[in-house]
Amino acid sequence: MKISNNLIVFTLFVAQLFLCGIVNAQIESFKGIRVLSQNYPDSAITVIKKQYAKAVGDKDLLLQGNCLQAIGWLCVNQGHYGQAQDYYFQADRIYTQLNARKLLASNWSDIGELNIFNKQHQLAKIYFNKALNSFKTVGDKNGEAGVLGNIGHLFEKEGNYDSAFVYQKRALQIYFEGANKNGEAKIHENLGSIYEDLARYDSAYYHFEKAKDLYEDTQDNYGKIVVVNNMGDIFRKTNRFPESIKLTTAALRLAERLGDVYQMAATTKDLSRTYALVREMDSAYIYAERSRKLVLELYSVDGARHTAFFQALYDMNQKAEEIEKLQVTKKINSMMLLGTILVLILLIILSYTLYSRQKIKIKNQIAESRKQEAERELTEIALKNQLLEDKQLKQELTLKEQELTSHTLNLIRNNQFLEQLRDELKEMVKDERRDQKKQMQKMVVQINDNITQGVHWKEFMGTFERVHHSFFEKLIQRFPELTSSDMRLIALLKINLNNTDIAILLGISQDSLRVARHRLRKKMGLEQGEDLAGYLLGVS
Repeated sequence: MKISNNLIVFTLFVAQLFLCGIVNAQIESFKGIRVLSQNYPDSAITVIKKQYAKAVGDKDLLLQGNCLQAIGWLCVNQGHYGQAQDYYFQADRIYTQLNARKLLASNWSDIGELNIFNKQHQLAKIYFNKALNSFKTVGDKNGEAGVLGNIGHLFEKEGNYDSAFVYQKRALQIYFEGANKNGEAKIHENLGSIYEDLARYDSAYYHFEKAKDLYEDTQDNYGKIVVVNNMGDIFRKTNRFPESIKLTTAALRLAERLGDVYQMAATTKDLSRTYALVREMDSAYIYAERSRKLVLELYSVDGARHTAFFQALYDMNQKAEEIEKLQVTKKINSMMLLGTILVLILLIILSYTLYSRQKIKIKNQIAESRKQEAERELTEIALKNQLLEDKQLKQELTLKEQELTSHTLNLIRNNQFLEQLRDELKEMVKDERRDQKKQMQKMVVQINDNITQGVHWKEFMGTFERVHHSFFEKLIQRFPELTSSDMRLIALLKINLNNTDIAILLGISQDSLRVARHRLRKKMGLEQGEDLAGYLLGVS
């Protein structure tokens, strides 16, 4: 279902390139990505990379925006949602600069779909509504229908089937009136999915069959695989096993012809289920084993392709930076050449003037000497200002370190006092005087709740961030599984506190501290015997 959704979005993107006047060779290159990206995402990003390099070289902002949106789509298709969002936002800035409202609407629709994958449904609705209003303004019916279908899909995800039906049927009507068979097929597929969720299998089968016929008319075999397999699922769920096997096998054969490993794995898995239900265990085992091997192959190939995908993405960014640097260098060289020519002209005029008038020469020499003296003075003043700024920065850093030390000492004293008071109260609780015992127990609980809590920790962590700028951000990038408790322990180790003070600050025993340090070492992948505190002190 996801692959089919993305194909429709990407097809709309190709249409946008055509409408914006991109040359025919570029159009064909982008169209080929629709098929190429299914099994070769690394090759698809390479094609986009070449287009983007050309766009940067030609200073073609429109093509740059289209390439960035295409890269965002490819990242979504590979499950890299963070990178996708970054590229979509870059495209958004370019389209906004160009006031390309139709392309902005398409990009907003893509961002909305991305937020469905990220489970940010409210944010998805905001972007879908922006896209819908923009498409209506520019009179793009296909774009409007595509967004309505996405909103219906969002309501389906939320279990709001009544609203999902309303939006899907509005989209279907627009596609039908515009004779957009591929769009109609997608909406019928969405409606079939909703009816299947509601266990209304007859209606689901009807819409899947309509989608299949439309995909056949448009020769969209990738969409056809999905709906044929869905029809097989409907027969399996209604215990019509021979029909289910026939349709699922047809979907498998089509996936094999297209080399779509993902759908091959899905169809063989469904065949295994169906054969198991009819007690044909040999066939069930054969297809289950084949599905398992295809999944392993898919993971293996995907891993290599993801690596190649990111390498191509990195190369593209590097290439774009190099092109920009070359352009800047070329501009500087042109300015230097122009400056040299101007200087030569001035020197010729000056030489002629000096030859004819000796007094002017002396006057110019004096003026030049004064100018150089003024420049030296300005340079010395700038150097002194820089030294003062450096000195001020060092003083500020020293003050922040002192503040951090002060916060740490306050936390230690506070916790030591509370621990001492807690221990005394525990001894008093053991006393036989029952009239004080309940009150003292309450005090013990309150002290436990307040150890290492309150504003001191927030102030300490804030001061630590100011002293060790971006330390936690860099550490999280290396070790994303670190928790807030790990961060507290890391901060105390970073400022080189001993184990006794750390245990007091964290309100735990020495044994618990050893366990926490051991777990932190495992999360950071440190070898046996490697010093944890020393490693953290070395992280800048």
